[in-house]
Amino acid sequence: MTSPSEQYAAWAAQRRLDASELGRFTGRFPFALDPFQLEGCQELESGRSVLVAAPTGAGKTVVGEFAVHLALAQGRKVFYTAPIKALSNQKHGELSEWLGAERVGLLTGDTSVRPDAEVVVMTTEVLRNMLYADSPLLEGLGFVVMDEVHYLADRLRGPVWEEVIIHLDRAVQLVALSATVSNAEEFGAWLQEVRGDTGIVVSETRPVPLWQHVVVGDELLDLFVDDAGEPVVSHGPGARSDRLVNPQIQQIASVSLPADGGGRGYSGRRGTSGRHRPRGSGQRHGGGRGRGAGRGGRGDHRGSDHRGGDHRGGDPRGGEHRGGDRDRYSRDGRDHRDHRGGLPRPARRTEVISMLDDAALLPAIVFIFSRAGCEAAVRQCAQGRLRLTSEDERLRIRRVLDERLSTIGIEDEEVLGIHAFRRAALDGYAAHHAGILPLLKTVVEELFAAGLVKVVFATETLALGINMPARSVVLEKLVKFNGVEHADLTPGEYTQLTGRAGRRGIDTEGHAVVLAGPRFDASGVAALASRRTYPLRSAFRPTANMAVNLLERFDLSRARETLETSFAQFQADRSVVGLARRARELEDTAASYREALDCDRGDLLGYAALRDRIADREKVLSRHRAERDRDRTAGILKGLRRGEILALPGGKRRGYAVVLDVDTAVLGGPQVQLLDTEGRRRTIRPSDLPSSPAVIDAMKLPRAETLSAAKVRRDTAAALRQHLAGHDDARADVRRRAGRVPSTAATDETLIALKAELAEHPCAQCPDLEAHLRWVHRHESTRKELASVHRRIEGRTSSLARELDRLTALLEELGYLEGADGQLVPTERGLRLRRIFSDRDLMIAECIEHGAWAGLDAAGLAAVVSAAVHESRRDDGGAPEIIVDAAVDAALEATARTAQQLQAAQTRHGIDATPPPDPAVAATVHRWARGVHLAGALEGTGMPAGDFVRHCRQVIDLLDQLTVDEQLGDVARSAILAVRRGLVAQEIDR
Repeated sequence: MTSPSEQYAAWAAQRRLDASELGRFTGRFPFALDPFQLEGCQELESGRSVLVAAPTGAGKTVVGEFAVHLALAQGRKVFYTAPIKALSNQKHGELSEWLGAERVGLLTGDTSVRPDAEVVVMTTEVLRNMLYADSPLLEGLGFVVMDEVHYLADRLRGPVWEEVIIHLDRAVQLVALSATVSNAEEFGAWLQEVRGDTGIVVSETRPVPLWQHVVVGDELLDLFVDDAGEPVVSHGPGARSDRLVNPQIQQIASVSLPADGGGRGYSGRRGTSGRHRPRGSGQRHGGGRGRGAGRGGRGDHRGSDHRGGDHRGGDPRGGEHRGGDRDRYSRDGRDHRDHRGGLPRPARRTEVISMLDDAALLPAIVFIFSRAGCEAAVRQCAQGRLRLTSEDERLRIRRVLDERLSTIGIEDEEVLGIHAFRRAALDGYAAHHAGILPLLKTVVEELFAAGLVKVVFATETLALGINMPARSVVLEKLVKFNGVEHADLTPGEYTQLTGRAGRRGIDTEGHAVVLAGPRFDASGVAALASRRTYPLRSAFRPTANMAVNLLERFDLSRARETLETSFAQFQADRSVVGLARRARELEDTAASYREALDCDRGDLLGYAALRDRIADREKVLSRHRAERDRDRTAGILKGLRRGEILALPGGKRRGYAVVLDVDTAVLGGPQVQLLDTEGRRRTIRPSDLPSSPAVIDAMKLPRAETLSAAKVRRDTAAALRQHLAGHDDARADVRRRAGRVPSTAATDETLIALKAELAEHPCAQCPDLEAHLRWVHRHESTRKELASVHRRIEGRTSSLARELDRLTALLEELGYLEGADGQLVPTERGLRLRRIFSDRDLMIAECIEHGAWAGLDAAGLAAVVSAAVHESRRDDGGAPEIIVDAAVDAALEATARTAQQLQAAQTRHGIDATPPPDPAVAATVHRWARGVHLAGALEGTGMPAGDFVRHCRQVIDLLDQLTVDEQLGDVARSAILAVRRGLVAQEIDR
């Protein structure tokens, strides 16, 4: 019971709140705001900027919406920024529904709707460009909301966020909304420095409890339990710190589960327990109401089946896919354990989904770390005749599909895979990744949000994408390719992915499910699930475009100071203390290792140095051999004749093909155009092959001009396959007929002398040599790491300013800057460069300045621009397709030469080289810009339609930047019209 004075204080506080803008704002919600939401809003109403870091789905956008409310109440403008167009469109729709369409604008680069409105939603790049151009739209701006601000860690797009934060007028209140990051206080401290008074609001509590599960065989087991074996929430309401890793899971890797399994797992029984349970209405997992939604074991968590029957198809292996009494480990009564590790046979995807369905854990997002894997999962479900929808749901899905997909022409349906997409969607599942047409992704998102599509197989990009509420998230693997190697998921990545499970206002609980595979480590999974760390690391770096924009506004000294205020420099300066501590530790370690380097036979370090010299010499000889291989390959390619059949060695290009044409005049050539056994045209150069190809036969070809027809190519490929009867191993054919240049290692005098010296060294006869060398290796590794730490310490202080100095020296040399005594200003070239926003900004500017793209028609310019903006994915194979247009070919060659000259200049100045142009899809864009329909443009390329549409957007964006150029402007405008048509235009206008 509170005292009268406390009651009065509470009443007075509530009165003040009701009379405030925050009180009026909260009146629109039927629920009370969470403490962190109120705190963030109060910071804004007090006139401060604010950083709000909270878990996915916690409702931090409420603070951003309050900024909108405040701006309108104060008669000021507000910009709401998002990292991607899909999020911008989504937010534009939400704000329009709230405020009315006439008060909300949208700017996304390719879309401009009411840009002078009171509230404008835009991508972050648009705001950055407005700041550099001193746009009049900035007048009267009071608030900027930066949603998903943790995107500043993105390597390619992250710097844009820091540019906005640094250059935005300090009178503008900033609302930075971020996922939970482990260094939110550090980020907030930086915001305090660059933005002034900034409140920091951090919430680490999920609004919806999260349960962790592991699928082992056909068992769905809880990852965390208490002392009594009862399941425990890992995060959110009800989470407990005294949780243990389920001992049943820990035992599985070494011994099989007992037949009864202790009653703790999904037993593979028949049922439709959860397929139509209303979201958010079911019982909580655990407690006194059975073993939970995660198991279908004790306690009945099933809702009624609305369909009057089981609509899921049978198992393709025969028999009912979920039938009767079986052993707990298998669906056919046999033990399918992996006897190498003691694990049961991993469940098939259809079995996992059925398991989740029975346990009332759908809808679910299944994260698969490759596009091909997502598509394969959909095919497997279709082959398994999996069906998750009722007849009523199928009817509703069909209506959505008929309406949304009506804009797709019949001629494009096959290349877009529309038939398979419709069939899967009607059955309740779909794929979602960047290679899918944006229209199809939008349809998947709509159907999933409506509860009609129950399972989405997605790549990890969905974890940072738009709102797709799921009850469960499934991780098939805990390893993914990070661009360099296959590495374990970090705790931050695990947090981002599983954070999508259980969304506030929709579900009462969320579930994270990990599939156990070979070498499964329960303790490792538990550590991932327990550590909610997601450190924010700046990706900021100066670019040529940034440099000329800064120097157009400030002198060099002020520009350097601006870079030194970045979050990247803030983190670098703070890290020097830790690096110095690490250097002292390494010095002590190296000294202790040096003391251990004692051999009574002789000098161990001298012996190790000899071994290193031998290894270096062997690498030199190997490199020389590879160079001779390339020269030999070039000679063979140059001598090829049309119609000769080749066996190609190595990698993705291994196989057979017939020669269509040989061009010996191209840079980096000769260049050979081939037709493979599937009827696809490919080109190769000497650098594309690890060793020389072998000519094994010859065949007669149709006339060159007829090979543009798909039917002629298919017939030619069929004839090629007939010629190859009896040939089934291209690599073996190459070894027999071509082989490699012989190695010279056995006869190299330097290598022979080094090996002899090594054999005569006194330490060579030491019986403990290998043990001694292990100490040498530790010593040398420590010394290398110590040298690296010293270099990092030396390079941290004012590192970005020094990088800017190197960059400005290069820009002076190339004529983009001029002046003296620190008073550098952009030249006419520099002013043109400041309008080019691209990862290859300086290369593009150089091509324009030297006329590399002059004289092209609209389709040709679009093709060359495609090469300037494209970056091939790791799994893209084959050389670029040849464009039969002399002007385009010459422009591509000129672009490549310009890039090489620029790279040489960048290397002289100590600057990271700009990636060369990538013409991998230039021919496809060229066909499209010439008016070929989508199926014809993509034929034989293997390029996903979604990638093509996204790439066309990038092409249009750069073409739009070129429209102000005196020489290229008219052609650029025509090229935009040529590319922005059909499905590309529909996607941009959507």
